[in-house]
Amino acid sequence: MTSFLPQRRPEIAIDFGTANIRVLRRGDGLVFDEPSLCCVAGKHSMTSLFAAGREAYAMIDRTPAALRIARPLCRGVLQDIDAAKRVLRYALSKSTGRRRWRTPAAIIGVPADATQAERGAMLTAAADAGLGPITLLTEPLAAAIGAGLAVDEPAGSMIVECGAGTTEVAVFSLGGICGTGSVRIGGDTLNRALADQVHLQHKFLIGDRSSEQLKLDYVAHKGSRSAQGDAIPVSGRCLRTGLPKTIAIKMADLDRVVEKHVAQIVKVVRDVLGQTAPDLSQDIHDKGILLTGGSALVPLMRTMIAEATGLEVMTADEPAQCVAKGLERLLDA
Repeated sequence: MTSFLPQRRPEIAIDFGTANIRVLRRGDGLVFDEPSLCCVAGKHSMTSLFAAGREAYAMIDRTPAALRIARPLCRGVLQDIDAAKRVLRYALSKSTGRRRWRTPAAIIGVPADATQAERGAMLTAAADAGLGPITLLTEPLAAAIGAGLAVDEPAGSMIVECGAGTTEVAVFSLGGICGTGSVRIGGDTLNRALADQVHLQHKFLIGDRSSEQLKLDYVAHKGSRSAQGDAIPVSGRCLRTGLPKTIAIKMADLDRVVEKHVAQIVKVVRDVLGQTAPDLSQDIHDKGILLTGGSALVPLMRTMIAEATGLEVMTADEPAQCVAKGLERLLDA
């Protein structure tokens, strides 16, 4: 496992995701876990940090004109370097405590399909935030290590890393990635699809936080009830009257949105399997497919992949924490 590390042993690791940023410190484990966004005041280059993390998340859809919510990552990759610097600095200031490093060595997770430009942007943001030297590690590999897969062995393993911004499929053997595929959709994409469905069907607008809560309520309902007649309440603004209101959304209507979302992921899984070497395919047939990432808990994910491939599909323990757990194991190796 130490083969994944640079010569200078990293002091911290960062799981910088579209939805959350997690900081791990060698010997201490997880020391910071908050939403990866910030609220800034001002316009253009004349901006200042107003809030970050949980405090900024509480301001979503509630900011006055002088403030705006900035999300560093979109669909798994960096889109706002300034916001990334601010979130990183905030996370580091909250997680280092009394211990201070001038330039702490760090590992940061990135999507396997991130371009050189996207990787360079992450390195720039991290260096400007006070980190260095910096090692970038592909998130599917970190997730596989965190889920307990023996990626160093001469045998194939397959995971589907279901993040908020992107979903990645990867096959591992002998410590390397033997096949990969991705689609830039995830939990955030599903949130928007659910909000669009409510808008089109009910002429009703809901905000980002309400669409996230609708998804979470849907997951909870599917896990506890089987009746398709169930409905979930959601609050927002009625476009017909312009007034605030709470309406009930049928589970069956949400099922169709989720099925369309998961179908795109199933296609990537089949594509990667179709390009996998025969012996590795046999290993995957014997061991099955492992789901990691927070969106692995989305209903129909496991069943639709299993039906499309004929393989056993399992969900990792605490799937949202797999990347962070993998980074922690590398730190302590």
